[in-house]
Amino acid sequence: METNLPDSGTTTKVVPMAFPKGMVKFCELCQREASLQCTKCRVTFYCDATHQQADWVGIHDRICQLLVPIRTPTLSLQQSSCIEKRLKKAELIDICRLVAESKLSQGKHQEALPAAQFCLRCSIDVHGPNTIELIPACLLLAEANMGLGNLALVAELLSQAEWAVLKSPECGLSIRHRLHRSLGRLHTATGNLEAALLHFANDIYFASEEYGLDSTVVCHGYFLMADVFIKQGKMPIVHSLYAEVAHTWHCHLTKLLETHLQNIRNRAMLSDFSYDRSQQVEVDEMLRAILEFVQRYSKDSTQTALVAHCLAMLWFLGDDSLKALGFGTTALNASQLIPNHGLAEPIQGLLQLLGNPQTDPQPGTD
Repeated sequence: METNLPDSGTTTKVVPMAFPKGMVKFCELCQREASLQCTKCRVTFYCDATHQQADWVGIHDRICQLLVPIRTPTLSLQQSSCIEKRLKKAELIDICRLVAESKLSQGKHQEALPAAQFCLRCSIDVHGPNTIELIPACLLLAEANMGLGNLALVAELLSQAEWAVLKSPECGLSIRHRLHRSLGRLHTATGNLEAALLHFANDIYFASEEYGLDSTVVCHGYFLMADVFIKQGKMPIVHSLYAEVAHTWHCHLTKLLETHLQNIRNRAMLSDFSYDRSQQVEVDEMLRAILEFVQRYSKDSTQTALVAHCLAMLWFLGDDSLKALGFGTTALNASQLIPNHGLAEPIQGLLQLLGNPQTDPQPGTD
């Protein structure tokens, strides 16, 4: 039997194994008894080809060969060998965390599961059970399952994380803000809106202490809180929160764009986003939701211009000129409805960079 593994460009044979008597192997994903083996690393096993392929797409492609020295039995009992394995596992934790975060920000919750699961297992191996170091992996696994609607499992994972935080007064602000954000999202999904608002308020407080009031991390908390107020029908509060989110992102993207253009003028290496590029999907969805709300409910031309300009800058920096042009045109049309609007000039400047003929200087003008 052969299974095509996405993203690898190769075809890997998945062979049913007859393990020696007494050697029971367990599936990497579900921990059921395994009958298949990865023929690349030969130290990872699966109950069927579906789980083998899911793991490959989720994380195994990235860590296949890194698992070999960790899972290969050795005769050495030296302390240096044990320390080396722990260091390699710590490296795997970082890789799995980054992969899971990237997939989650793109909305790929099913693909994020293997990375989050392995991150948690590795964290337990390195730090032991019931330790505060497990919380980041628990939160990743909870977020992946929340996206898949497995709310009972999410509640269990977050309960464990909450208990670990309560037992650890030294727990950092970043972990506290992420825990409250996850709890807020869980209560939103289950309809407990007042509890959700309380957790989002705590999320915003801890994120502000850690990153500052003007951080895009903080304003995402405002966005999630606004979603609760929409469910409660409190539209003026939603409008106020969305305005705060739009202003923060506009300032952030304007600075990124200025740096990007300055580097081009200086022929320097182009700077990337200050966040991972995969976050473009998440930011795009957030700003689109705000734009739709403004156009449907408030019909505020100033806010329409601001949010559409954000989206235009986002996709200009993301090398998608077609999307940038579309949102830029929306921003320009909205800004023209407001006399002496301060955004008109930067919007026109962006459209000129995109080659929009409507914004080209007229003959005979400077």
